[in-house]
Amino acid sequence: MMNMMKFEEIKRSALKAVESVSDTEKLEELRIKYLGRKGELTHILRGLKDLAIEEKRKVGPLVQKLKKEIEERIENKKRVLNTQYSLLNTSSLDITKPGKKIKTGHLHPLTIIQNQMREIFSSLNFSVVEGPEVETEYYNFDALNIPPDHPARDMWDTFWLRQDEIKNKKSKIKKDDKLSAESGKAKSSKLLLRTHTSPVQIRYMEKHEPPVQIIVPGRVFRYEATDASHEINFYQLEGLMVGSDISLANFKFIVEHFFKKFLGPDIDFRFRPSYFPFTEPSLEVDIKCKGKWLEVMGAGMVHPNVFRAVKYDPGKVQGFAFGVGIDRLAMIKYSIPDIRLFYSGDLRFIEQF
Repeated sequence: MMNMMKFEEIKRSALKAVESVSDTEKLEELRIKYLGRKGELTHILRGLKDLAIEEKRKVGPLVQKLKKEIEERIENKKRVLNTQYSLLNTSSLDITKPGKKIKTGHLHPLTIIQNQMREIFSSLNFSVVEGPEVETEYYNFDALNIPPDHPARDMWDTFWLRQDEIKNKKSKIKKDDKLSAESGKAKSSKLLLRTHTSPVQIRYMEKHEPPVQIIVPGRVFRYEATDASHEINFYQLEGLMVGSDISLANFKFIVEHFFKKFLGPDIDFRFRPSYFPFTEPSLEVDIKCKGKWLEVMGAGMVHPNVFRAVKYDPGKVQGFAFGVGIDRLAMIKYSIPDIRLFYSGDLRFIEQF
């Protein structure tokens, strides 16, 4: 009679040995030990002739099943070991060489700059507001103290949209055709690609009471002759601060704090008188870069007519507005010679950042 405890012990040791073996030579030794002509399972099978018929019927299938299982385990292990051996010995693989880093993509330089600007102004308690790139004539010009006959429109006369191609926007246009409480005239609904992000300031003030403290980053469009420093589309960040006692002193502190955080503490500033239809008084901000003065920002105190357009009382509130080109600041910070590189799609340029 076969000792079943011994059979179970052979089974456990055989399967465990096959699982833990680490090379093909030792695997072959195990095959011979258990399945060879003098192997342990072969010895058991040869001993079946000495067993009774009933015991043969019971023990025979168990031994055959174990033999088949060990053979399959050995073949599977052999394939695994051969594959590992092939990979380790191929001439094109250097297992000591560091793996290649998978490219996951990265941010565009203009996005990096915009995120930095948002972070600085957010630390000064400015809220970030965004708005539509397709604007009405009212919000882009009229509400900003730039009426149809104003000469300032000449430099901003930009990309107008044909009304017969925007029928799906009629419902929106009708909303903007409500009467202006100040002038009694219908708000112009002609559509164009916005020339600045100032319209978002108007939209925001229409829906919020002062105090107001916001920045408005976004893409704008101008009818420009393209060259190294001009593009037909670029990115702009505008700011607005309105309250009962806001002055240019507040503006001076905020703009100097921003540029020192953005470009470094050793920055020289120059403030010059200027003109913008929507601010009075107006000024330009210059910074000294590599020994030269560069114009980087236009600003001023919000014009009373702008406050009247949003139903603010200019006798009770005042504030300042400013605008800065994100592309221009990126060119200054990274010493980029041509604005067109930002929109070229050339990965050799973009992957540097």
